[in-house]
Amino acid sequence: MKLQPLHDQVIIKPLTAEEKTKSGIILPDTINKDRPEQGEVIAVGPGRLLDNGQRAPMSVKVGDKVVFKKYSTEDLKLDDQEYVVVAERDILAIIN
Repeated sequence: MKLQPLHDQVIIKPLTAEEKTKSGIILPDTINKDRPEQGEVIAVGPGRLLDNGQRAPMSVKVGDKVVFKKYSTEDLKLDDQEYVVVAERDILAIIN
């Protein structure tokens, strides 16, 4: 990865899933955009800087599949690949 996020920022590659109706019609991924988004963690920052000068450890690592808040992201495009940058606090869960 050519990008290294700062502080508690996380770079995520969004997972897109095509949805089909029972009759076989493929719905575009713009239909259900109010639900939380999912993706794979590509890079993580070193952690938030605490008042005592130490860094808080990150809860996620590269390779984790996560669910994050949709409207808390910054879109990023690098080498024709789309990514989102999310603060660690806006990641809702790790998918096991």
